[in-house]
Amino acid sequence: MSTQAAASSATNRKDKHPPGLYVLFFTEMWERFSYYGMRAMLVLYLTTALISGGLGFTESTALTIYGIFTGACYFTPLLGGYLSDKYLGRRLAVTIGGLCIAIGNFALFMDQTTTMLYLGLAFIIIGNGFFKPNVSTLVGDLYPKGDRRVDSAYTIFYMGINVGSLFAPLVCGYLAEQLFKIPMADTILYGYKYAFLASGIGMVIGQIIFNTLAPKYLGDIGKAPVRSNNKQSAAAVKTPLTPLEKQRTKVILIITCFVIFFWAGFEQAGGLLTLYTNQFVDKTIFGFEIPTSWFQSINPLFIIILAPIVSALWLKLARSKRGDLSFGMKMGLGMVLLGVGYMVLLVAVMQTGSDPNSVVSQAHIMFIIGTYFFHTLGELFLSPVGLSIVNKISPVKLTSLLMGVWLASTGVANILGSQFASNIKTLGYFNVFAIIGAAAIVLGLVLVLLSKKLSSMAQVSEL
Repeated sequence: MSTQAAASSATNRKDKHPPGLYVLFFTEMWERFSYYGMRAMLVLYLTTALISGGLGFTESTALTIYGIFTGACYFTPLLGGYLSDKYLGRRLAVTIGGLCIAIGNFALFMDQTTTMLYLGLAFIIIGNGFFKPNVSTLVGDLYPKGDRRVDSAYTIFYMGINVGSLFAPLVCGYLAEQLFKIPMADTILYGYKYAFLASGIGMVIGQIIFNTLAPKYLGDIGKAPVRSNNKQSAAAVKTPLTPLEKQRTKVILIITCFVIFFWAGFEQAGGLLTLYTNQFVDKTIFGFEIPTSWFQSINPLFIIILAPIVSALWLKLARSKRGDLSFGMKMGLGMVLLGVGYMVLLVAVMQTGSDPNSVVSQAHIMFIIGTYFFHTLGELFLSPVGLSIVNKISPVKLTSLLMGVWLASTGVANILGSQFASNIKTLGYFNVFAIIGAAAIVLGLVLVLLSKKLSSMAQVSEL
């Protein structure tokens, strides 16, 4: 082999991702199938009458429960990240989390009562706390510090998240609203419990994949807690943070505060946007009425289509004379795009009105699809970039904890967003959508203005 050929072969090996990435890809894919399958059903299950297979809560109560549940799912990673760093190790934490999530879904399947609802949701909340921060951090652990493949790895990993998110509402929605739907004399009995069963089975499949393949393809990565991983890591845990590490931690906390408002708007997809779609959008195409839960698959479908395009855009900018956009610029533009999505919905609300008992006219399906399109673009500008920046600049001993802080921003957002959305009968859809959209645009522009300062504080040029 010539020297040039040998060099080319070595370069190709360096550009390839380790097989462990794909183990984590499929593990996360099935966990997201489990979570988004259950989430797509939750508000519909809560608001559907008891006689129709639901629990008969009011819309306001259902949105509050939804917000507290989804919020708590992103708070517990703070504790899960801490326990894995100090005592458990990331691999064991992922397994504990997966088992808890499966148990929670099986509880929802077993009995349709408020007792089993709260028990099932509690197990899922605990499971997310152990699972989410650790599986995300394991992706970064596969690569040496400063490896340029990390951004690409997180993009691939993000695709796994969205493959699971795409199929979950389709499968679970079909089970609940089509296959196990039973027409009765005066109503329809929906099979929501079978959607929860499918979500639980999906999580079990993910755990089988992880625990079967991780020993071979992850090796010792993530087995030991950070404090006992090796002498260098143990020393790093005991060593005080440097001034640069403190500054970088501040950067992570600052962008986390901004993205709370992004997720408060984005996470309305499973709550307020689901209710609006169910009540006001014309869902019939060629005589077939699309199940409301299927609209939850629009976002991940757009992710799969648009992620390679956005990734190629970043690479093209990085190779240009001006260079890639800063992480703050990308994330700020993501917030603006979210706001634009809500502006699209305002046009629809002007046609439909806000009273479900007196719909002026149903909105065309393209309004909700257009909203999800802009929301997805915003997500691609913000979320993978945020995951990457947290992994790159967080101090070694705080990596999982800060990943938990990043995830907790979604928790705060869900609670704030649901509390605001629960006032829908007082404010009306137009005012709610207008306030969320305007706030996202304004705060996004503020983040754009701060982007240079944040890059300077983090001492990075292109992330």
